[in-house]
Amino acid sequence: MKNLSLASPQRGFTLVEIAIVLVVIGVLLGAILKGQELIENSRAKNAINEINGIRAAYNGYIDRYKRVPGDDGPLATLTARGGNWAGVTAAGNNNGQIAVTAAQTFTGGGEGAAFFQHLRAAGFLTGDVAAAGVNALPRNAFGGLTGIVNAAVMGHPQAILMVCQGSVPGKAAAAIDTQMDDGNPASGNVRATQGAGNVAPGGAAAAYNESQVYTVCSTL
Repeated sequence: MKNLSLASPQRGFTLVEIAIVLVVIGVLLGAILKGQELIENSRAKNAINEINGIRAAYNGYIDRYKRVPGDDGPLATLTARGGNWAGVTAAGNNNGQIAVTAAQTFTGGGEGAAFFQHLRAAGFLTGDVAAAGVNALPRNAFGGLTGIVNAAVMGHPQAILMVCQGSVPGKAAAAIDTQMDDGNPASGNVRATQGAGNVAPGGAAAAYNESQVYTVCSTL
C-alpha cells in the first residue's frame, strides 16, 4: 500500500507578505507615538487652562469683595457670608498681601490653603471648601500640586505673587512657557525651577531639558 501521510512541502513568507507586515507594524507604532504626543499636548493645554482659570478667579474675587483671596478675613467675617462660606476654616490677616513663602508653596502653609478655600467658597473654583493644609491644593494635569507663592524667586528682584505647578515634565514645561510667554525659564511672566516631586520654587533654570522635571510658575 502507498503511504498516504506524505509530508507537505514547507512554505515561507513571500517578500510581499513581509512588506505588508512591516507596513502594518509601522502604522501601529506611528499611531501609538501620535497618541502619546496628543496626550502630552492635552496635558499642557489643561495646565495652561488651570493657570488662566486661577488668574480669572483671583481677579473676579477682588472685583466682588474688594479683598484678596487668602488674605481675606477674619474668619468670622467669612463664615457670616453664609452658604459655602460656612465650611471655610482658614482666613488671612486682611493686610492686602498674600503671605506664602517659597517653602510653603506646596504645603498649604501661610495663607496658601486659605487662598483656595476662599475661591471655592465664592464659587470661582470647584473643590472641597473645607479642605485644609496641603489637601486644599489642587492636583495639576501632571499629577503634581498647584500652589501659590509670594516671594522673590526664579530671578524676580522682589516678591511677586505667582501660581505654581509642580512635577511638570520638561517637554510640557517648555510648551507651557512657549505658549504663554517667551519660552525662557529665567525670564518673563512664566518661569521654572528644575526639580521633581513638587520642588519649591527657587533659582530659575537656565534652559528647559525634556528629560528633566520642573516647577513652573506664572505671575498672577
